[in-house]
Formats: sequence, structure tokens, C-alpha cells
Amino acid sequence: MSRQPSIWLTPKSHLKSEQPVQPVLYFAPAVLQATARRFIAGFDGLVTYAVKANDAPMVLENLVTAGLQAFDVASPAEMRALRAVSRDVEMHYNNPVRGREEIAEAVALGVRSYSVDSARELSKLKEQVQPEGVEIAVRLRLPVEGAAYHFGDKFGADPDHAVALLKEVRAAGYIPSMTFHPGTQCADPGAWVAYVSQCADVARAAGVKLRRLNVGGGFAANRGTAPDLEAIFHAIHAAVALEFGDARPELVCEPGRAMVAEAFTLGLRVKAIREDGAVYLNDGIYGALSEAPSIGVPDRLTTVPVQGGVHTGKTTARVVFGPTCDSIDQLPDPLSLPADLAEEDYLLFAGMGAYSTATVTRFNGYGAVDTVTVQSLAL
Repeated sequence: MSRQPSIWLTPKSHLKSEQPVQPVLYFAPAVLQATARRFIAGFDGLVTYAVKANDAPMVLENLVTAGLQAFDVASPAEMRALRAVSRDVEMHYNNPVRGREEIAEAVALGVRSYSVDSARELSKLKEQVQPEGVEIAVRLRLPVEGAAYHFGDKFGADPDHAVALLKEVRAAGYIPSMTFHPGTQCADPGAWVAYVSQCADVARAAGVKLRRLNVGGGFAANRGTAPDLEAIFHAIHAAVALEFGDARPELVCEPGRAMVAEAFTLGLRVKAIREDGAVYLNDGIYGALSEAPSIGVPDRLTTVPVQGGVHTGKTTARVVFGPTCDSIDQLPDPLSLPADLAEEDYLLFAGMGAYSTATVTRFNGYGAVDTVTVQSLAL
């Protein structure tokens, strides 16, 4: 019989006892549920979760426990993952590009909220989705700055096109709503204010009263500076009151990254250190660090000696590679690491719950990441 605890005290207690060879994600359910309650308390509307950020059953189960009643899904696979956890939660199918087979499965699984950004996609929905009680939100795009990268090149209708689509949604008998996404890792409340204002203009130009306004995801996670979520909530609420007045729609948000990031810490092992100081880890950009090239290297880092204690050497910038036999498997920026870092020591990266497993590949046979539940992520 195993004597390993099912829940460890902290990441360091697990590292000291087990000295894992594989990458490990340390999951703190209490942190995830606290973040969910923060959104529910601060946001004046329906809080959903973008399943794409991390679709692990333990994440979905804890969010349902914390009180989330609706989720943003991008594919039938995500719908099935949710239905395995709960038969009752509401699903918003806000990926605006769908095959007819995907639409059919969404209908069968009880989806009653969709988004569109083109007349062709709306036509496909009209073929299979009966309008009674079904919401269709027109997705808007704007050239708004403030995010790490934008979605407008791929998704969203320009304002004039959005006006026409909104009219068509209403004429077809669907519940008319609007949605937008300010871009990933956005910490500027002004981005939401600009979108809310333009959505109000579109609704007025179309002569349509919106049932709901989905202000998207994009809420930033802590990348060295903790985001002021409450400031963003306040800006959204004030902008909606100003722009819509008595015609104020119900609000929806769909955080992914900001909801789940802080609930996980990533533990990696040093595989090798070269004579020039370069460090090779047991995971890299093909694995849990896949976002480093697009939004930067995680900068909340702690090193843990395999023999215990703490590193005391002077820190210097070190080039860091992943384990694969591909030269581009390298972090885009050096990491500040201690001179006495040794092979088989560990690096702990905080705030790694978002996209650390969802985008993992199995290139060269790497990519497996174990998950360990902990009571606390404190170091």
C-alpha cells in the first residue's frame, strides 16, 4: 500500500520527498476556488470560465463547486469534458468558426448560446439551431491596444458588419446579444471601455436592444505584477451604465487565464548545465512553457536545491533550453539563476495554470506532466 499522501502540504515538501524526474504541476484547489469567488463577488453579471485555458477535470469540478454555472466552450470535446463533470451547467459556444457536424453535436449537448462574426457562419447556425430561447451574440473587433496579442486578425466583425449581423440575428428570431475579446493578457481597463462604447453604438445603429453583453476574457494573470481586476470590473460597469443607460444589457465575462493561472505552480528539473553556463531543463517550449515565445518567460521563479537548503550563489542571466533535440527549444529570454545551481536541482515557476497543459505537444517523446495536489503553493 502506498504511503504517499493524496494531498501534499506544499510543492517543496513533495520535491524533498519524491525528487520527481518528470515535470510536475502543483495544483492548489483552494486558490482556484478563491479566484472564482473573487470574480463572482466583483463582476456584476454572469461569470463563466473559458475551458480552453485548462480543461482538467479537477479544474472544472472545483469551479462548479465554487459556484460557476456557465462555461465558455470552443469545441465538442470541451463540451463533453464539461458534461462529464456536470449535466446542468450552461455552455456558451463562442468559437465563431464551426463545422456543421460540430453544430449538430452542440445542439445535441444542449448548447443554447452561440457567437457569430460572419453571415456565412450565421447561415450554418440557422440550418440546425432553432431560434426559440437561443442566444446568438455578434462578435465585434476593434484595433484596441493593451493586450499581449490580439484576436482581431482571426475573429470578429467590423462595426458596420456587426450592425448588419445584429439585424439579421434579430430578424431570424434569436436572442440578440454582443460579445468581444480585448486580447490575451490585457490589464488596461481602457480596452474594455472602448469596446463597450462601440457595442452600444452598434446596437443603436441596428435598432436592437441587446439581451446580454459578453465582455470576453483577456483578463491578465500575474506576470510579475498582480492585475487589478477590480479596477477593470469598475471600468466595465461604469462604461455600460454610461453608454447603455436604461437599455443596459445583462453582463457576461469569460476569464480563462486569470481564473486558473494562480492555482498552479510548475516544477522543472535541471537535466544538464554546460560549461558556458547554459541550463537544460526537463521541459520547454514544446511543453508547459509553450507560451514563452508569445507572451514572455514566466518571471516568478524559485530555485530549490535537490539536497535541501537554499541557493546562495550570485544570480546571473543564463540561457535556458528545453529537453528536445530541436535548437529552437529555447526560452526567448535568459533566466536569472544562481551560480550554485546544480544538475538535478529544481525550478518552481508560479502562476502556471493557464495553457501549460492545454498546448503541450509530445515532440521527441517529451511533454508528460504529472499533477500533484497541494494544500498551499507558499514557498
